[in-house]
Amino acid sequence: MAFVCESLPRLPLGKARLAPSRSAKVRSVHPSNVVLGTGEIFRIGETGFFADAWSSENAVRMRQTCPPNAYRISPLSMGNKRMEGNMARRMLFTSESVTEAHPDKLADQISDAILDECLKQDREANLPIEEYSRVAIETLLTRGLAVVAGELTTHGYVEIPDVVRKTINEVGYTHTDYGFDGDTTGVMVAIQKQSPDIAQGVDTGGAGDQGMMFGYACTETEQLMPLPITIAHHLTRRLADVRKQQPDLGLRPDGKSQVTIEYVDGKPYRIDTVLVSAQHEPHLSQQEVMQIVRQHVLEPVLKHYTEFVKDDFRFLCNPTGRFEIGGPQADTGVTGRKIMVDTYGGMARHGGGAFSGKDPTKVDRSATYMMRYVAKNIVAAGLAERCELQIAYAIGRAEPVSITIDCFGTNAIPEEQILKRVLDIFDFRPRSIIRDLGLLTENVCYLCTAKNGHFGHPEFPWEKTDKAHLLK
Repeated sequence: MAFVCESLPRLPLGKARLAPSRSAKVRSVHPSNVVLGTGEIFRIGETGFFADAWSSENAVRMRQTCPPNAYRISPLSMGNKRMEGNMARRMLFTSESVTEAHPDKLADQISDAILDECLKQDREANLPIEEYSRVAIETLLTRGLAVVAGELTTHGYVEIPDVVRKTINEVGYTHTDYGFDGDTTGVMVAIQKQSPDIAQGVDTGGAGDQGMMFGYACTETEQLMPLPITIAHHLTRRLADVRKQQPDLGLRPDGKSQVTIEYVDGKPYRIDTVLVSAQHEPHLSQQEVMQIVRQHVLEPVLKHYTEFVKDDFRFLCNPTGRFEIGGPQADTGVTGRKIMVDTYGGMARHGGGAFSGKDPTKVDRSATYMMRYVAKNIVAAGLAERCELQIAYAIGRAEPVSITIDCFGTNAIPEEQILKRVLDIFDFRPRSIIRDLGLLTENVCYLCTAKNGHFGHPEFPWEKTDKAHLLK
């Protein structure tokens, strides 16, 4: 049988959590055990069905609609403790990462390498902040060709093809038999100045665009990041390191990882599945690649996460059976196509704006970094176990149009009090964000952010928890 949730009212932003409800097969349990609440995630039976916009009216309607002993809906909201009976809430959550030589990530790095060069020249010229380069660069990579396009206004001069080829070579595409290499790749450049209509708002300290941005932190790892994306990044970083340090193993530059974690009552409990795709030389068999990855990548990484290795877990390596052809020869790469890899692996919401190739007057980048900074300080202060913040801007305006907080029921004090402390301590105007996080200083390497995620790395200034004591 199936229960169809139709025409459920949507709740305001901050209440609804996922997409509208769908129908699903369910188990036979009395509906009086239903526990409902706004902002929760629900699943019917074991089918993975989710619903988002529940209210007391919906609960009454469902109980009236469901025959006795027919259905049960159990909440899986991480952090919400409401539950009838002793049945543990279990769910699987998956995040992925990619190596620095994945086509999309390489495109990100090229865009950010151009940004880094522009800002370096601005610093050397001792320019005032309002005269720093305005950069919005996109890169497309395919077999034998790199296309760089976008908007760029600068007092300096950047030899774009040289930056492109250097970045390609640095990630490992140095041989023509890869179908893509830095020395022979053609580079097409199509760049124009930033619109003066945008500049007149940014020059006075306003945001470089409209939009909403999110920040997130949780207690699942030492870095206050979700566990699935943390392990996934660790695997791809290790895969790249092994390839560089032991070239005789026969690994090629491209690669991906994917990690599935089982959660029990909202807490990470065990590793369920690990998937690693590793590009390799043609002479290696599938069994040889699997052994190399297991010995040199998987086992060394999992030594850091032994508490989550409860029993045998599923390990998949190159599931198609072969991964010889990779990189831009196999898949076109484009800047901004790995926004979940860049952030929290899907565990938190995303405003949709990519980061790479954008100077920090673009709040898609700078405000997202700021939201991570604030969320991490909130969690580090012990005010919540999970915290997600949203901020929104109007183009050309300095003050945000809204700021919202959601602690998913894990907050130690009311969310209104947390938000008041945040507004008293932090300044969310774009120029203040740039100043407070040092986003135009030599301390920030934007190319470095385009590898293994923008968050969870202590060298980035938005990862500091220096304001936690003020929030307590």
